[in-house]
Amino acid sequence: MDSAQVIPRHQTAIARQHLSKPLALAMADGVLSANSTLFDYGCGRGGDVARLQAMGYTAHGWDPGHSPNAERHAADVVNLGYVINVIEDPTERAQTLASAWALARQVLVVAARTDWEARTVTGRRHGDGIITKRGTFQKFYSQEELRNWINVQLRTNCIAAAPGVFYVFRQDADAQSFLASRTRQRPAPTSRPRRRQALYDAHREDMDALAAFIASRGRVPDPGEVAGTASRLLGVFPSLKQAAALLRDVTGAQDWDRDLTRARNQAERDLLVYLALAAFRGRPKASDLPKGLALDVRTLFGSYRAACSKADELLHAIADQKALNSACSLSGIGKLTADALYVHATAIQLLDPLLRVYEGCARTLTGTVTECTIVKFSRIMAKVSYLSYPDFDLAPHPALATSLRADLRKLDVKYTDFRKSANPPVLHRKEAFVPADYPGRDKFARLTKQEERAGLLHETATIGTQTGWEQRLQDRGYRLAGHRVVRTGIA
Repeated sequence: MDSAQVIPRHQTAIARQHLSKPLALAMADGVLSANSTLFDYGCGRGGDVARLQAMGYTAHGWDPGHSPNAERHAADVVNLGYVINVIEDPTERAQTLASAWALARQVLVVAARTDWEARTVTGRRHGDGIITKRGTFQKFYSQEELRNWINVQLRTNCIAAAPGVFYVFRQDADAQSFLASRTRQRPAPTSRPRRRQALYDAHREDMDALAAFIASRGRVPDPGEVAGTASRLLGVFPSLKQAAALLRDVTGAQDWDRDLTRARNQAERDLLVYLALAAFRGRPKASDLPKGLALDVRTLFGSYRAACSKADELLHAIADQKALNSACSLSGIGKLTADALYVHATAIQLLDPLLRVYEGCARTLTGTVTECTIVKFSRIMAKVSYLSYPDFDLAPHPALATSLRADLRKLDVKYTDFRKSANPPVLHRKEAFVPADYPGRDKFARLTKQEERAGLLHETATIGTQTGWEQRLQDRGYRLAGHRVVRTGIA
């Protein structure tokens, strides 16, 4: 191809059936809310804009190839999704990032193709990328390369949202609120009012919202944190503390106090994990904390200095492999092996704070790995792996599809795809990975007992892969029917 020839960038636009990954992620993370305005910078065929508008969002877009005459204007959230990777000129690439950032009032979402995707695309080298068979340009980024490029170009400190996706917040307070939300559980209250009272029943929806906040944060909210709920309840009660007192009365003092203690303990752990991980970006000054976080600190620790001191102890322990190994060994959740602890993704927030910081350090590199099923904590090296088993719930012994490993010492991210492997690793004893209340856990445990009785799980060295496991079933004269062991009569 002549180097002077114009590369047809518009041909890279994809027609999707669903929201693109970066925008779906932004919605799930609360970065893009129903009250936000959105501008899609480089919107391609406009599928994301149309879907968001149909959902009631205020969304607009511009694209140099498909919507060149659309107006470019500021919005709360600006999406620069898979745009920079199709621009062959590094200078123009940087200018595009800067132009999109200039329009973002609150946050810029930047997404690009990852380096492991390069294996699936053939073409010839061109600059720092390739010219594909279709004649389009693609540049593939490693996670750290993309992070560093954004930070250098915008003179900022972006946050990894997922592999190949980063958030750039305009205000550090918004960044801190987002980072804190990642570490915070939002459980529903376990206790429910047991005596009907007219005052509670008349305001049930707002009272339940108040109870949910207290269960999540371990404290009564400031009115500004629950504005709509507070305005209605303060028309009835002198204060939100008085409304909480009614909740305690109708729930039962013993149950309420037990749940509040549990909520405070969990909120303390969540806040320590957040403060430990916040050190990587530079913790904000106490005076710069978002109001909600400042209230959390004062209520749970008394002072910001005391909270940071405890968080520093936690963070320093990450460098101690013996401490990490001990935390893995003592974990009451997950499957422990000689070299690692394996935990289902739904149970991460139930772990010891040290392990949560360990995983949080890895997520600082990778962002949220949405397809992750199992998190593997290495006991011998500073590595955390995110393992994907798409059929975990349905298959009795699901096969590993992909692995994304974060090396905390090298600051490196490695992706491995097993989907075309003839002999992928498979899981056994699924109940060991999940929390006690996981749907299907009892079913998993019954299968394990059947397999133990049939002698299928003895000599585990050869059954860790699909071929080895199928051979074991055949040798012992069994097959599986769902989560049941069935004798074939052939052995």
